[in-house]
Amino acid sequence: MLGFLKEPVVVTAKINVSLVALTVMGLMSRLWGLCYPRAVVFDEVYYGQFVSLYMKRIFFVDDSGPPFGHMLLALGGYLGGFDGNFLWNRIGAEYSINVPVWSLRLLPALAGALCVPLAYQILAELHFSHCAALGAALLILLENSLITQSRFMLLESILIFFILLAVLSYLKFYNLQKHSSFSGSWWFWLLLTGVACSCAVGVKYMGLFTYMLLLATAGLHFWHMIGDQNLSNVSLLCHFLARGLALIIIPMGLYLSFFYVHLALLYRSGPHDQIMTSAFQASLEGGLARITQGQPLEVAYGSQITLRNVLGKPMQCWLHSHTNTYPIRYENGRGSSHQQQVTCYPFKDVNNWWIVKDPGMQQLVVSNPPRPVRHGHIVQLVHGITTRYLNTHDVAAPLSPHSQEVSCYIDYNISMPAQNLWRVEIVNRESDTDVWKTILSEVRFVHVNTSAVLKLSGASLPEWGYRQLEVVGEKLSKGYHQSMLWNVEEHRYGKSQEQKEREVELHSPTQIDISKNLSFMAKFTELQWKILTLKNEDTEHKYSSSALDWITMDTNIAYWLHPTSGAQIHLLGNVATWASANAAALLYLCLSLWYLLRRRRRIYDIPEDAWQLWMAAGGICGGGWAVNYLPFFLMEKTLFLYHYLPAVTFQILLIPVVLQHLSDHLCRSVLLKSMFSALVVAWFSWVYFVYCTFSPLTYGQPALAPAELRALRWKDTWNILIRKQ
Repeated sequence: MLGFLKEPVVVTAKINVSLVALTVMGLMSRLWGLCYPRAVVFDEVYYGQFVSLYMKRIFFVDDSGPPFGHMLLALGGYLGGFDGNFLWNRIGAEYSINVPVWSLRLLPALAGALCVPLAYQILAELHFSHCAALGAALLILLENSLITQSRFMLLESILIFFILLAVLSYLKFYNLQKHSSFSGSWWFWLLLTGVACSCAVGVKYMGLFTYMLLLATAGLHFWHMIGDQNLSNVSLLCHFLARGLALIIIPMGLYLSFFYVHLALLYRSGPHDQIMTSAFQASLEGGLARITQGQPLEVAYGSQITLRNVLGKPMQCWLHSHTNTYPIRYENGRGSSHQQQVTCYPFKDVNNWWIVKDPGMQQLVVSNPPRPVRHGHIVQLVHGITTRYLNTHDVAAPLSPHSQEVSCYIDYNISMPAQNLWRVEIVNRESDTDVWKTILSEVRFVHVNTSAVLKLSGASLPEWGYRQLEVVGEKLSKGYHQSMLWNVEEHRYGKSQEQKEREVELHSPTQIDISKNLSFMAKFTELQWKILTLKNEDTEHKYSSSALDWITMDTNIAYWLHPTSGAQIHLLGNVATWASANAAALLYLCLSLWYLLRRRRRIYDIPEDAWQLWMAAGGICGGGWAVNYLPFFLMEKTLFLYHYLPAVTFQILLIPVVLQHLSDHLCRSVLLKSMFSALVVAWFSWVYFVYCTFSPLTYGQPALAPAELRALRWKDTWNILIRKQ
């Protein structure tokens, strides 16, 4: 029974020493002096704010992308014991003692370091030689821009890590396809491909480019499988379902989980939640939830309400009125009704309160039992403080002459009767008998007489309107634009019929407890939409650049400058590597076109297996560069050099591909091969020399004298900072 104990248990393992050595060198290059400088470096001022908000569990919205990357940075802060107390207000600010700098920068550095062995393995899985794979890894190791971006609390190194991991996983899966379909390792690498793609997209939406490339590659490979007569229909169906599960379903589920964790962590109200809907704000602890807690859910005749415009642009605002009237004539000579102004006001105010009145009754209080307002009901909206009725008529709005003016009606005893009946249309109703609900219902108010819809135009009124936002009656309304939608934010059941008592009531807080929690999917949908549509004002930045500047590296970014010495850190690439990558891409394109033309004439310059290898490498490396670079020409946003780093990483991988191809197929004699090898060694020495030359600007030390800094300004467009003596 215990016979197996008679022999020793032996475990054997194959260790790729080169891979281990590359990993160690990658870690050394990215982790060395990680706490230096102990000051805020460039976009750490941006990402650090979000880390602090995570530590304090305060909700925020970042329009730059999904939350997974931010959560990874926050994880570093959590592991280091960061309490979130630091004012991220300027680049160069010294970190206080409570900020765990090493821990915050650790995960980006580890991700950057692991890109080195990933590059090696990708070339190996593409069936290139050990020397080509080693060359690719060393080029990534010695790339100054990747080192700089990896050593700080930034997201690009994490994004590149997941991109390369996705590519490697797919290549390993594909190479197992012929002999080990549906084996454990086959499933592992297929599933890891989907997970890595989802993580890449979860860090930044730039990850979508590589995800789409891999989906297209998988689709092409499956198309070839369909033509394989050795595979049965059932087998093809299983392959299709496996790829759909691993590359689409699981990534989508994982992407949703990022938002689930994000929303679970950030449950407290903060400054960012004001752009969200009232329902979303009310689901957060504090803020609007404190104000609205206990409000009645169903709006009834006699309810006292505030109406918030759903659009939230150019800023959140509430339907508002005050005693001032529209001027008799505007600056352009047009006349007005001289009625009481109705605007949209971006602050909480007692003049934001309105009373929902039944047109057939005079009372302004809620009956017992309350009579709820339903979809399609006709109501009057009475301004709580001035008791005038919301009105619109065939008079041009002050700033939008094609729309109707909206006012509170004043009876001047002239031939302009009140037109103050409004039909309530609940846009997000489930049935035509739905009750108008606090916070949850999005409502259109349609004017009964003219069919105009109450709308926020977004224009700011002149001084006579106190720069508040214009509200109009939109006569030609098609669809349900958010500027036409309103939701009840604050709500109480009115109890006072007398005006003075009612004014006191309007100043008092709301009461009664009714929960209005949103489902996760409702919160996810709203947050995702805000991320995709919310755009900060793009301003020209000192270090912004165009996509054309990146190829020749005509631009740089000064990340940090020592307050007293000449020590500084710049985002600058290895000039030798970038120039070689451009040359390799151009040479690959020219050779591919040449081969295609020759093959069209039935002339085959290289063996078929070499041609397939050449095209596969180009599809991954060249395709990876194209999909991560060309879309930036279509983007209307402020661009920086670091946006090019995922693309240039793929372009760097193309260098050893082209070099091995030249050596194997164009250098046909021993002499030519020897000369070519000597040139490669000399070229690589140049790459190493450039790396060493610019390492003081990569690591920020040692500090250089002004003359040394001038010597590093290899291009006139580079902004190397030199202090005046």
